[in-house]
Amino acid sequence: MPATVVVGTQWGDEGKGRFTDLLAKDMDLVVRYQGGHNAGHRIVVGGEAFSLQLVPSGVLYPHTIPVIGNGVVVDPTVLVAECEALEARGVDTSRLVVSGNAHLIMPYHYELDRATERSLGKNKLGTTKRGIGPAYADKAARIGLRIQDLLDPKIFRQKLDVVLREKNAVLAKVFNRLALDGEEIAQLYLGEIAPRVAPMIADTVTLIHDALDAGKQVMLEGAQATFLDLDHGTYPYVTSSNPTAGGACVGSGIGPREITRVVGIAKAYVTRVGAGPFPSEVDGAIADQLVERGHEYGTNTGRRRRPGWLDLVMLRHAVRLNSVSEIALTKLDVLSSLSALRLCVAYEADGERLDKVPYHQSVLHRVRPIYEELAGWSEDLTGVTSVERLPRAAREYIARIEQAVGVPVTFAAVGPDRDQYVSFAA
Repeated sequence: MPATVVVGTQWGDEGKGRFTDLLAKDMDLVVRYQGGHNAGHRIVVGGEAFSLQLVPSGVLYPHTIPVIGNGVVVDPTVLVAECEALEARGVDTSRLVVSGNAHLIMPYHYELDRATERSLGKNKLGTTKRGIGPAYADKAARIGLRIQDLLDPKIFRQKLDVVLREKNAVLAKVFNRLALDGEEIAQLYLGEIAPRVAPMIADTVTLIHDALDAGKQVMLEGAQATFLDLDHGTYPYVTSSNPTAGGACVGSGIGPREITRVVGIAKAYVTRVGAGPFPSEVDGAIADQLVERGHEYGTNTGRRRRPGWLDLVMLRHAVRLNSVSEIALTKLDVLSSLSALRLCVAYEADGERLDKVPYHQSVLHRVRPIYEELAGWSEDLTGVTSVERLPRAAREYIARIEQAVGVPVTFAAVGPDRDQYVSFAA
């Protein structure tokens, strides 16, 4: 049975968790394939909100096995705390499976993340300071500790001793920070955390392939989004992994021929967190309205997001990069009461019209958006359940998006709850 990938097409916060949750009702496995607890998914079920950081969205369905794949970096203390919080609210997390090849986020990763960000001053990247980048850097440098190391205390301590000598030297000599105690770290990870995590650890590559071979439904869920991708995003203001659909193969251990459906999640407008270029960014009253109506504050950090009009240039590029087969549009209801809407259809730079995202970052930083204006609508969409009940202007807005990016919009969210959406599927 072919696999489905759910991928963000903007700078994150598109509502991937909500649509992953919606699609998960028909899935046997939901696999998180990259990122760490720097990404939060907010899901509303029956008016009750769940904020997930590491645990895949499918955990809310009792028939679904949630899987944390090899491409994820895991702070096991956060994972245990998240599972405990979910269990306290009646959510069964006993089905959760974690790849033994996933890398661990260690205390020194947090220290290095915070210290590096401070040292950059006005050039800081706007990271969440949760150790994600340093953990991926250690993975690439082949000095990282993995989840499976929790099962072998001798190996864990040997690896920790080697890497901590280097990290403590950097913290002390470069950043004037106190050295970390290796014994304290070992006691925490081996004495307190390992017994809790050990039952979750498994060979997830075999698990996923066995499910596919048995004709089961598998969904691959990314964190962050296309333009935060390490290779294809607005570098250096990106994450440290590959949220794009190609990363789903690497981060889960399956080949591209297994994937036949790629659902691109796009917000009806655009937001981003932290620094970096944003051609269609807006400010003033419209920005405040989008932020307040859309509750555009980070799920984990609480940071206010930067809002802007929907950028069709970037969305077209995301469709190409990910081989998106359909789009799920979120927060369409937030645009209600705006008398006029804008879509960024091209850029202008140095007197030239650009219909594609420029490859050179210096150009992208100075482009100006070229807008197309559409009529808005005043109707409240939160009770709409069918395409026919959508205002004509809302349908025209969606049709223009489809025409511009070349793939259909199959879902449109009209409220925060799991069931507040309109399906355009035949």
